[in-house]
Parts: sequence; structure tokens; C-alpha cells
Amino acid sequence: MTETAPPTQARPHAPLWLIVAIAATAGIFFAYAVWSAVGNLIQTVAFYSEAGFSLNALGWFVWLFAALFPVLVWSAAFALGFRRRAHELALIMLGGLALVAVFWLNILSYVSLNTSSLLS
Repeated sequence: MTETAPPTQARPHAPLWLIVAIAATAGIFFAYAVWSAVGNLIQTVAFYSEAGFSLNALGWFVWLFAALFPVLVWSAAFALGFRRRAHELALIMLGGLALVAVFWLNILSYVSLNTSSLLS
């Protein structure tokens, strides 16, 4: 006599429209972080070029990575959460947004305290 394993119940997934709505709503906030980084890069380059300076490689890396980081975090949060329940996806997106906010504050403090190391 063979024993059969009990049937496993599939976890309920969120409907597609809800996943898209949560990801798009969170994506707006992530896009704002990208927009701010690109805007600050443009303003920084314009301001220091008038004074006769330019960004060195570290300066370009800091500002470009500040623009790329929210995209990477949103992608990772979506990859981790799109097969989960709706509230779990929302919490993962919120955690990713908190990570981006802390990173953005670190970028702003680094740039304001070490401006001379970013210029050539």
C-alpha cells in the first residue's frame, strides 16, 4: 500500500490589475527620485561650469549612480514581490522606497560635505 502526499494548496496570488496598480503607484515615487538625481546632476554641471570647474569621474559616478539606484531597487522589489500577495508586494515596495530615501540622504550629505572631491 502506498501513501500519497497530501495535496498542496496554491497560495492565492493578487490579481494582475492590483499588481500593476501597486507597482505603478510605487514606481511614481521611485521615478521622482530618478528625476531629482538627474535634475541635481544638470544643475551641478551648469553651476560649476560657470565657475570654470567640471565634475571628475567620482562626481559623475555619484550622480549617475544616484539616478540608477532607484531603478535597480524598484526592479529588485518588483522581482521579489510580484508573485506574492498584494499587501506583501506593497510592503516590499515600501521597504525599497525607504532604502532609496536613505540612499538619497546619504548622497546629499556626501555631496554637500565633500564637494571639492567631486570637482576637477
